Amino acid sequence: MLNLIKSIALTVAIVIGFATGPVSAGTVASGTFTGASDHITTGAVDVIKNADGSHTIVLGDDFSLDGAPDPRVGLGTNGQYDSKTDSGLLGSLTGAQSFIIPAGVDVSAFNEVYIWCKKFSVPLGIAKLK
Repeated sequence: MLNLIKSIALTVAIVIGFATGPVSAGTVASGTFTGASDHITTGAVDVIKNADGSHTIVLGDDFSLDGAPDPRVGLGTNGQYDSKTDSGLLGSLTGAQSFIIPAGVDVSAFNEVYIWCKKFSVPLGIAKLK
């Protein structure tokens, strides 16, 4: 619930920022989801560096997941999800959402965003970052 509240607050801050000024330093990487483990996952994703130096994963308006228990958002490298990057529970199966990457995570060490099923330890969707 706390992550959902944080996600809503960040989304509101981003929307307000568009009207009043920048709340982020900019996009550092982008990608598009493809499904994994027989799941359908689609849509755009950006990794944003915030003005305070933190990073946020932002799922696009076109994001969609067909469903699964305990879907989490995080980072990985070359097909390997890293649980230390778990940025929170997916708030909705569709639409724009934001997730703050845990402090201390070196975002430059990762080249994928994951939708990860924690319950079964399998990827539900992977977006290669560019």
